[in-house]
Amino acid sequence: MRFDQRLSGILPRTGALVPVIVLFASGLGVSASGQTPQEQPAAQVPAPATPAAAPLRIGQDEAVKMALENNLGIQTERLSPQIRALAVSQAYAVYRPVLFAGTSRNSNTAPPTNFLQTGGAATVTSGNFSSRAGLQQNLPWMGGSYTASLDGYRATSDEPLAVFSPQLGSTMNFQYDQPLLRDFRIDSLRQSVLQAQNQQDVADIQLAERVTQTSRAVRNAYLNLVAAMSGLQVAEQSLNLARQALRNNERRVEVGTMAPIDIVAAEAEVARNEENVIVQQGNIEATEDALRTLIMNPSQPDFWTTRLEPAEQPLLTQRALDVESAITNALTNRTDLAQLRKQIESTDISIKFNQNQKLPSLDFQARYGVTGVGGTRYQYGPEPEAGGPRPIIAQSQRSFGDVLRDVFGNDFRNWTVSLAISYPLGTSVADAALAASRLQRQQAQVSMRDLEVEIARQVREAGRQVSTTLKRVEATRKSRELAERSLEAEEKRLEVGLSDSFRLFQFQRDLATARQAELNAIIAYNRALINFEAIQSVPAGL
Repeated sequence: MRFDQRLSGILPRTGALVPVIVLFASGLGVSASGQTPQEQPAAQVPAPATPAAAPLRIGQDEAVKMALENNLGIQTERLSPQIRALAVSQAYAVYRPVLFAGTSRNSNTAPPTNFLQTGGAATVTSGNFSSRAGLQQNLPWMGGSYTASLDGYRATSDEPLAVFSPQLGSTMNFQYDQPLLRDFRIDSLRQSVLQAQNQQDVADIQLAERVTQTSRAVRNAYLNLVAAMSGLQVAEQSLNLARQALRNNERRVEVGTMAPIDIVAAEAEVARNEENVIVQQGNIEATEDALRTLIMNPSQPDFWTTRLEPAEQPLLTQRALDVESAITNALTNRTDLAQLRKQIESTDISIKFNQNQKLPSLDFQARYGVTGVGGTRYQYGPEPEAGGPRPIIAQSQRSFGDVLRDVFGNDFRNWTVSLAISYPLGTSVADAALAASRLQRQQAQVSMRDLEVEIARQVREAGRQVSTTLKRVEATRKSRELAERSLEAEEKRLEVGLSDSFRLFQFQRDLATARQAELNAIIAYNRALINFEAIQSVPAGL
């Protein structure tokens, strides 16, 4: 049975609110001095009123859809997975190949150090211009890395007996470094990548959590607006009953069957109900604002002026609940539990890294290089008997192209293979870090068990709320029916003089209270159903 069908027996359709409040608030005074109409100021012609914009009629599902598009909280949360994806890319960036290059120039003046140098030279001046370019990369497996480079230089020297001046040279080197124990299975770079991926998964979970929580908040805000509008109908109906009772009392006073003092009580009852109508109208505006901030785009110009009107009423349908299946589903799908599992996975990554760091450092390095030399080459003759510098008897030229042919021809090779081992004595930093990581994992496991118990309790409580609120609906329905019958009987007693206005007002208030209680019970039942579904996916809140 639909909610509006159930309300048809609770809230009969009433007309528009009679503008008594406007009359009281307008401040129109009646003069006691007997002014004539000509003496009063001429009334101004009111300007034509601007027609009010049509309210926005929406259903629950449409409201949820609008929230997914416009809600600022969801828009903010949607950025988190993108930020985490960039963090993963940043962590992977350490494995990208890196091109490097550099150049340098230097000059050096020093006293001669070679006893074969003659000629009385007091100083030897040498200069060098070199450049280097290459490629290096950290490999994403086994912790290895390599560097490949090509160097070139031009060296000059006025040192006697220099074989080349200027000397052209080039070397090409390849070096590979590979850890064999520590940093082999996992190192700090791979740890950072794994942690970044884990945080990206957490961001996805948090986005799903925010979407579900917002959906639940929208549906509850929608029901709040329905309740506020229905509460206004109840208040208006009570006001109409009070006004009808006032009119009846006035007629009884006119025919002499009631004392004039009883009219004062009826007027007080009307004023009290008018106040309640004002309160309910303010409640509608507050619930509208709560709903609009969840589903509408704040940048649109009519954000605060658009009236929201529910296009549907919540269903009141009995529903069989399988609490045990719901608990199993919650233990599988709850976002807070999933985040805690991801936290444990992060701790496991730290444990794996710290265990690896306790191993000895055993590093393998292989290096291979080729060399080429060229320039102006001098050939010296024997030292003169009279002394002095040895004469140059021949010279030859080797260009830089010849040097490069030596390099790429693999003519002059050199290679090196080495192993290096180290192991800290005593307690290392890795020992303390490993112990701390294991304690953190133990703590997280205890927290998970505690959370699983709490989740089961929350689901059971949510299931109880569904059953309890359904019973409340039946109880408040009977109470409302009895209040209607009691008010009808009291009105008949008043007609034959067996009752008074005060008792009639009490029965009217009891009926209004009963109607509001039934309405609140129906809304509470639908809220309980919404919460029972949501509590299987997200924590309580919002």
